[in-house]
Amino acid sequence: MYIQLDLSWMQHPFPVSNFRVGSAEQIATLRELGLTQIKVLPKKSDPEFRHGVIPPELETPPACPEPVSPESVVADQSSALTAGAENALALRRRLLLAAQNASLMACDQRFRLATRQYVAMEKLVSDQPQAAQAEGASLVSECVGELLENSDSVIRLLSEGVGEPGALHPVNVMVLSLLLGKALGMKSAELHDLGVAALLHDIGKMGMPLQLAHVSSSMTLAERSRYEGHVAASVALATRMGWGKSVLTAIAQHHEMVDGSGFPLRRGAAELGRSSQVVALVNHYDRICSPIGGGGLTPHESLSVIFAQHKSRFDSVVLGAFIRMMGVYPPGSIVQLVNDRYAIVASVNSSRPLRPRVIVHDSRIPKDEAPILDLETVPELGIRRSLKPSQLPRDALDYLSPRKRICYFFERAVSPDSVAAEAQAL
Repeated sequence: MYIQLDLSWMQHPFPVSNFRVGSAEQIATLRELGLTQIKVLPKKSDPEFRHGVIPPELETPPACPEPVSPESVVADQSSALTAGAENALALRRRLLLAAQNASLMACDQRFRLATRQYVAMEKLVSDQPQAAQAEGASLVSECVGELLENSDSVIRLLSEGVGEPGALHPVNVMVLSLLLGKALGMKSAELHDLGVAALLHDIGKMGMPLQLAHVSSSMTLAERSRYEGHVAASVALATRMGWGKSVLTAIAQHHEMVDGSGFPLRRGAAELGRSSQVVALVNHYDRICSPIGGGGLTPHESLSVIFAQHKSRFDSVVLGAFIRMMGVYPPGSIVQLVNDRYAIVASVNSSRPLRPRVIVHDSRIPKDEAPILDLETVPELGIRRSLKPSQLPRDALDYLSPRKRICYFFERAVSPDSVAAEAQAL
């Protein structure tokens, strides 16, 4: 019978939701899903099964089998071997897809939980500052602990729309700041203070009108002054929560630039701590990637603009480490490969920044079943150029679904050997 599962692709282990049931193993798997009913599509089912009844003639084997020639036996054996290899490959692909989906779902879930914790902390900060401190400390400690457990971490692009909207920026800045801090050699205690400062850097914007929460060239002097006041407001709230000098300093300096062009005090490089420099750079990157109050640039464009136009604002060591960590094509970048295929960068391993993992547009494969291809395992297939979403053909745009709001989380890096095995299987 040909069936249709009214489940999302992450709720079942089959490679597709519509298929013809062809084995006892599939039936056993269907039973394990705990469904009370399954939709059958009679028109697509084999003729003898269209009414849900096995014809009697199929239940009883023929009494006198026809003689079989040696040639047909060889042909049958060859077909069986081919079918067996194809089934094994299909099973491997299904398992890889399930692992791929599980990995993304885990990152999405951890980011979603982090944004909920941020929202809970924000609600407590005015009336229960100590409780708010405990909430923030717990969130950062979990991320630092997980990050330090991973000898090598991958930056992962998350699904569109994941997380609480008002918490996307602070959590995103925290995640990238922790990754950059680790890349710069920071240890546990220093990473923890960095993560807290990154998480709280904009908390002073609570209650601020949306049009004043993001800088724009059309602001009046009074509006600009009120916008810049969020730095002092953030420091005041962090002070009430009981955070120490290193956290407060990084928050106070998260808009200061090494060339003295920042605010509120126009401090220079010699006066800025390393954590302040990290949060300032990551905050700037995330803002110009954001469609709200930012440039809405692609991740690749954002890095290019920072390096080409804003390089003097940031410490060269911190900026160099950030570019190496994010890769030339950060997750979320739309690219064209050397074979002219279109792809979206799904994740980047900082140890191999020029060979990210990508999802390739392939009209033969449903987009929710598209495998992630590690370019490290395909030396002949590289990236030719970066594109804006508007430059994609309509079918590729629909397939790759570029994120309007880029969000990241980290996961443990996969060993090159296992990735190579995956690539061979695919």
